[in-house]
Amino acid sequence: MAEKQKCEHCERDAIGFQSFGCCFAYVCEEHADSLLLALKPGEKQSFGECYIERFDTADI
Repeated sequence: MAEKQKCEHCERDAIGFQSFGCCFAYVCEEHADSLLLALKPGEKQSFGECYIERFDTADI
């Protein structure tokens, strides 16, 4: 990851990316969905129209 992403809700460093159909956002730990928080650093999940990715700790 070239640059650190910021949370789209509060501008803190994002821990990951979450997309639920038509909505997507980079989010910090406070604003992350529980599905994203359950992932280990570097892990990704996709199911149906949903995609979540927790950034690797080496990237943040």
